[in-house]
Amino acid sequence: MRTIKFLFPIMAFFLSLNATAQKEEKALVTETIQTYFDGWMTGDTLKLGKAMHASCHLKLIKDNEVLVIDRKTYLSRFKLRTKLPNTEGRIIDINITKNIASAKCEIETPERLFVDYFNMMKLNDRWYIVDKISTSSEKK
Repeated sequence: MRTIKFLFPIMAFFLSLNATAQKEEKALVTETIQTYFDGWMTGDTLKLGKAMHASCHLKLIKDNEVLVIDRKTYLSRFKLRTKLPNTEGRIIDINITKNIASAKCEIETPERLFVDYFNMMKLNDRWYIVDKISTSSEKK
């Protein structure tokens, strides 16, 4: 019984450390995604590029085929502009395991709803989007 009384506070301490570490990692993942949102909404390829790893690819379905777009081609589609009005980015869910994460996000414009799933990795103490799958639909 004494062993249990001794072990319980130690276990609680390590669990609280893990919860704190998870919160910190979630904040860092959120920061990367927010940088992506800011870049997307303003056409700022420097911000987009900062959030996306050099190996990142975008995948989407077009004409019932998987279309794969490399990072350079994806970034070339953006032009610097003022922030799009009535446009919002939202993080729906983040799941982190050690140095990998996945995030479900939405970007809503007046005309469309984009849903993105980001696969992310932590390299050199920074989180990067390493792959993105995307779909969108017209709003009614």
